Order: sequence, then C-alpha cells, then structure tokens
Amino acid sequence: MSTGDAQVEPKKFVVLGATGSVGSELSRRLIRAGHEVFLGGRDQESLQELAEELSASTHIVEALEPESIEGCLKRANDELGGLDGVVNCIGSVLLKPAHLTSDAEWSQTLAVNLTSAFTTVRSGAKVMGRSGGSIVLISSAAARIGIANHEAIAAAKAGVIGLTQSAAATYANRGIRVNAVAPGLIKSKMTRSLWQTDPAEATSIEMHAMGRLGNPGDVASMIQWLLQAENDWITGQVLGIDGGLATLVPRTRPKKSRPV
Repeated sequence: MSTGDAQVEPKKFVVLGATGSVGSELSRRLIRAGHEVFLGGRDQESLQELAEELSASTHIVEALEPESIEGCLKRANDELGGLDGVVNCIGSVLLKPAHLTSDAEWSQTLAVNLTSAFTTVRSGAKVMGRSGGSIVLISSAAARIGIANHEAIAAAKAGVIGLTQSAAATYANRGIRVNAVAPGLIKSKMTRSLWQTDPAEATSIEMHAMGRLGNPGDVASMIQWLLQAENDWITGQVLGIDGGLATLVPRTRPKKSRPV
C-alpha cells in the first residue's frame, strides 16, 4: 500500500479507546495507510459501528479493569499473528480544584488515565516480547504547565510522562519504543463542555499561541508518525501537540477601547 509517494509496509496495531475522537481518527488513518488495526473500546455499539466501517476486529475494554486491556492485547496478538504497535487513547477529563475533588474522583482519574497506560505498557511488552515495536501513550499539556483546576488530571498525566520515559529505558534493548503525545485542548466529544459555547471557546483559544484549538487529526497524525518503523530511533519522548500551550506565552491581542 502507499501513502502519497512513499511505500508503506503493512503493520499490525492495536488502538485502545478506539471510539473516541482521536482513537477513531487514528484508526481510520492507519487503515487508509494499509495497516491492520484491532479496535479496543468500552461502548459496544460505537465499537461495532467503527468495526463495520473499517472491517476490523474488536474487543470490549473497560479502563477500570486492567485484565480487559491485557485480554484485548492477547487476543489481538493471536488474531493478527503478532503486533507492531499499541496506542492507548483511553482517557477522561476532570476539572476541579483539589479541595472539591472526592476520593472516588481522584481514584477514578488515576485509574482511567494512568493505570490504563501502565497496563498498556505491561501488556504490550509481554505480547511483543523481543520482536520490537512501538507503544504510544497520551499525556497532556496540563502535566507540563500549571493550569487551575487541573490537579487530578495533571497528576495522572504527569505520571504518564514518567512512565513513558522509564519504560522507554527498560525496553529499548528489546527494540520496543515508548513515546507519548501531550495535547492541548482538542475539540473532541470528551472535551465538549470546554468549547461548546462561544465564550468558553474564546477563552480557551486565548491560551493557545497558535490562535485555535486542536482537532483530533492534529494528534492522530503525530501518533501515526511515531508508529512508523522508519522512526525507530525515537523513544522516551513526550511531544507537545498543543498550539504552544505548554511552552509559549500568547501575544496579547489588542482590545477595543471603550468610549469615555
């Protein structure tokens, strides 16, 4: 198969959280590039619709049950005859200050965002063994810059960064690369409450130096690039896909003067 002028050797990938905005966009891009994709997701109806669209196999995955992630990767490895890469697009958003965050909310935020990432690394390393491959996790710009009311999610996503770097060191001698992307605010189903009104969207845009919010394709394209075999000298990296949110101070836009 080919993408543009470049010849691409078909590979075998698992996308966890495949029915989310980024996961579904990534799955479509990988299929268009000629790869085999095994889909893992929680919502059976949405998963089945995507599977029919892409002619792909599926497995129900519950982020709060690590054994379901492990089962998904084992089944994918058996059905596809090996794996070249695993992507964890599972995630959630909790925007609350620490003093208003319950123990249950804290635990669930860590489980969905960090424990699922750890289980993905553990299970991915097991099934890929010493054959090499690529694991891609999703962190957040909120883990790299202080943003109010992000304590729980920032802590979980910062954990993903530490996990990425340590696992990359551990498994480099097996040829397994571990990288992460750290998006800014992406216009997705999960973040709809942060941009669905004009004032909310305008406030969020002002935080991003590039003057717009991200879209699922911005993240999916970088993940696809990290999965490519020709990028096999890249590991332990956390790449910001954030319009400058974590590293740049946006220029102040002129405000209209008020009549005296």
